[in-house]
Amino acid sequence: MRFARLYYRLVKFEHTIFALPFAYVGAFLAVDGVPSAHDLLWITLAMVGARSLAMALNRLIDARIDAANPRTASREIPAGLLTRAAVLAFCCVSLAIYLVAVWELDPLVRWLSPIPVAAFVVYPYLKRFTWLCHLWLGAVDGLAPVGAWAAIKGDLPWQAWALGGGVAAWVAGFDLFYSLFDAEVDREQGLHSWTTRFGERGAFAGARTLHLTTIALLVAAGAGLDVGPLYWVGVAAVAALLIYEHSLVRPGDLQRLDAAFFTMNGVISVAFFVFVLADVL
Repeated sequence: MRFARLYYRLVKFEHTIFALPFAYVGAFLAVDGVPSAHDLLWITLAMVGARSLAMALNRLIDARIDAANPRTASREIPAGLLTRAAVLAFCCVSLAIYLVAVWELDPLVRWLSPIPVAAFVVYPYLKRFTWLCHLWLGAVDGLAPVGAWAAIKGDLPWQAWALGGGVAAWVAGFDLFYSLFDAEVDREQGLHSWTTRFGERGAFAGARTLHLTTIALLVAAGAGLDVGPLYWVGVAAVAALLIYEHSLVRPGDLQRLDAAFFTMNGVISVAFFVFVLADVL
């Protein structure tokens, strides 16, 4: 149980709540109803396997950087609670779960399955070279509704890409907030982020722009689909929650940054899924 808790902490399993509901949104809107239990089960396992792999790879590749940052030095590898070999083994198990799940879904996602894995490997290295790393992370998470749509329908219309783009902009936007936690340490270590490049005000401006893009893309997706009024209530709820999230923090006042990043984004993800589910039922 102790090791189970360590692995749970390693991948921050509770944050799967950010991405999984949007994968379900892609699946439910693809069929304008509730997908089969078979599809929902394997989509869930694919998402859990993929996200666990992504987080474990990030911790493995960034172990040296984490050790030099007071905020992250207590993470499992720098603190010596898990060895690199143990985390690598966990990566292999997560990859196996992902591949088995993908194989049970539409053949299209079997062909596309290497793309997220390659993106997971590339992402941790980007902060060493470019402040565009946040947009890459958003694009990777934006694959959740796109992949779920393909897993059910075997095609990828523009509406699926609009949903994916909305998720990508949402994730990239709140990752700009996340970069505020480590701005000074990143500068000391020569790492790149939106905040180190454009400053605190630039991070807020970027987050606002990206979250406006999120709403625009969710509107575009809904306009191209046969959705009902509850979908639009869901979009309005996302907009209201994003406005509230941005009201919690401002340049020079980051006391509620934890609430803005962790709490509100989990609420946004679940709330939108609930409205989409109610709309298709």
